[in-house]
Amino acid sequence: MKKIWKWLLFVLVILLAAGCVFLYRYINRIRYNDGYVNGNTAGNLYNEGYFCEKDGIVYFANPADNYCLYSMNPDGTNIKKLEDQSVSYINVDDHYIYYCKLKGKSADSFSFLPVNTNSLCRLDIDGKGKPEILDDDPCMYASLVGNYLYYLHYDTTDATTLYKVKIDGKEKEQVEKQSYFTASTDGQYIYYNGLTDNHNIYEMDTSNDHAKVIYEGNCWMPVKDGNNLYFMDCENDYRIAKVDLTNGEKTLVTDCRVDCYNVTGDKIFFQKNDKTNPAICCINTDGSNYQELKEGNYTAINVTSTYVYFKDFTTKTPYYTSVATPGNVQIFNP
Repeated sequence: MKKIWKWLLFVLVILLAAGCVFLYRYINRIRYNDGYVNGNTAGNLYNEGYFCEKDGIVYFANPADNYCLYSMNPDGTNIKKLEDQSVSYINVDDHYIYYCKLKGKSADSFSFLPVNTNSLCRLDIDGKGKPEILDDDPCMYASLVGNYLYYLHYDTTDATTLYKVKIDGKEKEQVEKQSYFTASTDGQYIYYNGLTDNHNIYEMDTSNDHAKVIYEGNCWMPVKDGNNLYFMDCENDYRIAKVDLTNGEKTLVTDCRVDCYNVTGDKIFFQKNDKTNPAICCINTDGSNYQELKEGNYTAINVTSTYVYFKDFTTKTPYYTSVATPGNVQIFNP
């Protein structure tokens, strides 16, 4: 009888141990994406990716708390802190939040690759648990494409180059030795401009990481939106241009030099570069209904379904205004 009880106890211990292992693996399993989902809009990621909206929730770097990671409703209610770390280049899918975190609390460096930038991370979408580091080298301009993140990676061997890593932290590799901005994504494709021999616009197929030229020109920071390509036209003093990909026809949308911009729906929000009258502005994508929203120099133009957010270039004071009816600019103090 004692032998039977010992045997049953042994079996029970084995089953409990196996169950614990299974439960641990189930809880900590990586939830992959079905298809080539994208993590944020091109305009937001070109503007440091401080805001990202997913399924009616806005994930954002809170300027009132050293740009730590928060969430809120699109109308600014139900604010929650998710992570006590300064973040930028936020991407979100159904399961996770991805971001570039900073070593320090400050997220206000405007150098090409801030020396205090460090680590590409993944966090459960509810903010619970410990963030997982996918790349512990300095990273920026992260873009989610399916189950991979494409981003700029810095190391002392090759300086700043284009990398990718799987969302489980595996298969990290250098894609290109150039530091292409991969902010503009559309399904499995990434759109970027050349940096050295030309400034043509390329389309990279992430199924094989091969790229081809889809528009020849002197272009900067392209945004693909349906059949249209928007970009800063270097040949025309960095005015915003639009190209219809169905016929290759180019039109100039703005009549002024632009420092940064963001496209949302039928509107473009941009910073007008003007020595005597700089301003944050709005214009329809067909070039109509031009508005100057607030005088001064602003940056980090991020858009959600409800508001446009931006900050003063010098004082870092954050502001916001309505997307639907822009004009009443207020200080953003969540």
